[in-house]
Amino acid sequence: MVLELISSPPKSTSLYAVVIQLGATSGKIIPASLGRAIHAQVMDWLRLADPQTAEIIHRAQVSPFSVSGLIGYRRQPRTKPGDDFIFRIGLLDGDLIEPLLKGIELWHSELLNLGECQFVLRGFYTLPGTHPLADISDYNTLANIDNISEEITLKLLSPTSFKQAKKVQPFPLPELVFDNLWRRWNTFAPPELKFPAVEWNAQIAAFELKTYALKLEASAEIGAEGWVKYQFLEPEAARIATVLANFAAFAGVGRKTAMGMGQISIQNSKFKIQN
Repeated sequence: MVLELISSPPKSTSLYAVVIQLGATSGKIIPASLGRAIHAQVMDWLRLADPQTAEIIHRAQVSPFSVSGLIGYRRQPRTKPGDDFIFRIGLLDGDLIEPLLKGIELWHSELLNLGECQFVLRGFYTLPGTHPLADISDYNTLANIDNISEEITLKLLSPTSFKQAKKVQPFPLPELVFDNLWRRWNTFAPPELKFPAVEWNAQIAAFELKTYALKLEASAEIGAEGWVKYQFLEPEAARIATVLANFAAFAGVGRKTAMGMGQISIQNSKFKIQN
């Protein structure tokens, strides 16, 4: 099965957040970022199950998946064998769930090499309730979400940045955040659920952000982490922004989301966000 990911809409409108559970096999020091290695591992699984689809994804301008970095407790100066870690894969095209899971099952070794670190593959979770970070939704459900808010608070879980005038912008201006999500939504959503161009007419009400460097191979990518609250002055913009904010939990936002950047969660603005 070959998926024309860019030229035609996905056959499945589902969105998935798949959690991969790993165990450390040695006491090596684990780098702060393994995003590029995790991306390569996901592509290896897809390539093992469906080489043609993997090649389409490799050529695509907009990635149909996002990945988190490695999540888990890191002892200093090094981890112990058996320590638990996870990473999360967000699928924006539901047809990718089959080749991803098939590729994992066809993987001939229980061992994964991420960079210079080796892990044992302990399991994977796809259904809500099997793991706190595993989830399933679909474009139609998100497009018809009831809980619309004129105030949206996003938590930036990993370094997040955007392209602005051919330069890298680490500050999550509302037009950069929601235009980026709007383009990603319109790439993968069914035609009847695509959104027209939006004038966001939004302002930043509050934020607490710091910039961090995420090392990807030899280069370091600068991005912001923390939280930011947006206020929307028009009801329709607020509605679409609410949909896109919930979509961001699967898609990420900004640059290099397929390598661990731009991981996002949406917060209820009525509650205080704890650091």
